[in-house]
Amino acid sequence: MLDVITIGTVTVDIFIKADFLKTVTDKKHLEKIGFPTGQAQCFSFGSKIEIKEPIIEMGGGAHNSAITFSRAGLKTTALFNVGSDKNGDLMIEEFIKNGVDPLAIVDDGKKTGVSYILLDKSGERTILVYRGSSGDIENKEIPFNKLNARWAYISPGSIPNAVLSKIFYLLKKNKVKIAINPSKDMIAGGIKRCHPFLKEASVVIMNKEEASYLTKTSFENKEKIFEKLDEYVPGIVVMTDGKNGATVSDGRFIYTSGIFKEKKVVDRTGAGDAFGSSFVAGLIETDEQCIRGICNPKKIEFALRRGAANATAVIEKIGATPGILTTEEFMSQKRWKKFVVKKN
Repeated sequence: MLDVITIGTVTVDIFIKADFLKTVTDKKHLEKIGFPTGQAQCFSFGSKIEIKEPIIEMGGGAHNSAITFSRAGLKTTALFNVGSDKNGDLMIEEFIKNGVDPLAIVDDGKKTGVSYILLDKSGERTILVYRGSSGDIENKEIPFNKLNARWAYISPGSIPNAVLSKIFYLLKKNKVKIAINPSKDMIAGGIKRCHPFLKEASVVIMNKEEASYLTKTSFENKEKIFEKLDEYVPGIVVMTDGKNGATVSDGRFIYTSGIFKEKKVVDRTGAGDAFGSSFVAGLIETDEQCIRGICNPKKIEFALRRGAANATAVIEKIGATPGILTTEEFMSQKRWKKFVVKKN
């Protein structure tokens, strides 16, 4: 049997080192003209700008998580859709090259999703997204007879809820444990619309902003956020908070961890996928059921360390997957050994 099936979106990521961009901060003025963060990146209007050679990598939740699981030595397949173009061919080839069996849905007449990522010197990025066929999965296209594995890791993107419902039904029927990283589209629908999916998941992964928005709870009130999520999620809840680390609830305890010190931040693209999928890989590697109320705390601590190490390794290289750790790298390298997890 397969260990993991990943389900979700894929994109071709084109990285441009954007040394030519200047960051402008003017909260009052920029918010007024449509920049909610109060910051903007600018370059000279009407000019021709020389750039360094673009770097092309594959990305998207289904791709990034599948590479994590494969490099962890887990037998992995991925369900995704691409357009009938050269980029779609490149995506399928990338899965095969990394030991992942691609369940590719090829949409005739459509284009594969592409992201243009402008990288500044600090590793922060501005992303221009063309979604293309990404997320345009229909029920009739899904090979439901192949939705069978020990675990499923779902990064739904813009996959319609009706299609997700069918996928969840088949996975549960086949007794597949589900981890889900809800998309912005799902979260925007509110917690009641998300509940049919959250209640079936063994692991739910969100960042702090997403969890705050979904629960309609203050960004700063972490305890209240988890209290609310515990009402809707019978499994483990993982909440990431960038450089501040992550917090996990298993129904009995709250676990809080920091991050590993990076050698140099090169590109933050894919760090969230790297953490979430590696956290789940850690649970699988320790053969932990992790049903709420009976999960061994040591398993959670190991999974947190696994996720943090993978996320750190990813941001030290350009692209969402070049830095992903193999199990041997994670277990043998001294830098990933010492890691503090607090349990309350």
